[in-house]
Amino acid sequence: MTDLSTVVSELPDKTVLVMDDDAPLRTRLGRALETRGFEVVQAGTVTEAVEQVRAKPPAFAVLDMRLEDGNGLQVVQAINERRPDAKVVMLTGYGNIATAVAAVKAGAVDYLSKPADADDVVRALLARPEDKPAPPENPMSADRVRWEHIQRVYELCGHNVSETARRLNMHRRTLQRILAKRAPK
Repeated sequence: MTDLSTVVSELPDKTVLVMDDDAPLRTRLGRALETRGFEVVQAGTVTEAVEQVRAKPPAFAVLDMRLEDGNGLQVVQAINERRPDAKVVMLTGYGNIATAVAAVKAGAVDYLSKPADADDVVRALLARPEDKPAPPENPMSADRVRWEHIQRVYELCGHNVSETARRLNMHRRTLQRILAKRAPK
């Protein structure tokens, strides 16, 4: 952390926008970025984030991909219009190749799955374009990725077990057993 803080302290503009509809995650990530030397502004909706970008475009942004009032790509577009040199990292709890490609095409420098470690976020924000990212220190297990996917679909279906089971092409009772268990490590 100290070497990342040193790099951040040498930046001419340390402003970072953190947008996520999950308030505890947004607050934790905001605090972690502040301890590393960033000047953090937080937003819980796409509308809030776009307003903040129009008021003062940040040098960096960490954006959630999917929110209730839109998606992070709208904020990437607003940032690119106001400050094309800004570096944007997309976060999502529901990662797939199509959304990763869309995020990078829109101007994001990296795409990370939740839960992302603050140091991983800072490394992604500070990475030079020619640098290839290192593999994650503690990647999620296949069981955890599956569990995260099921939770996301369950959430998108309004916590309707039958609809979630249909969309995942699994038996409803099997899904109920999975949902009753704790998240795998």
